[in-house]
Amino acid sequence: MSAQATARVAPPAFAPRPRPEREATPSARLRVVRAPAQARTRVPFVLVCMGVLAVALLSALLLNTQMAQASYSIHDKTNELARLDQDQKDLVAVLDHKSSPEELAQAARKLGMVPAAGTGWVRLSDGSVQGAPKAKK
Repeated sequence: MSAQATARVAPPAFAPRPRPEREATPSARLRVVRAPAQARTRVPFVLVCMGVLAVALLSALLLNTQMAQASYSIHDKTNELARLDQDQKDLVAVLDHKSSPEELAQAARKLGMVPAAGTGWVRLSDGSVQGAPKAKK
């Protein structure tokens, strides 16, 4: 015996098993199979997403612009209010300076007024003078 006769060749482990032959039966019918449905395109979805993103960015830009404009307006109004407040304080200071008691008394004398020694008042219901006002001498 030779070495070739004793050595057996093993079939590979990954070899497929042979399928048993099917016999054509008269009951087996052939039918038409439709082609697989074509995958939907993603273009409309991507366009909608881009549109939503564009609208969101545009609205954020417009909102930011409006807020900046309002901020500038508030700043301008605050400055104007501070300027008007300072003008009011200046005018009050000028008025206080001009209306000192001495200046008021001098202006009253120029108009012919005299200081009163007593007090009096007028009753509005009948127009009568109450009290005894007299001029100081």
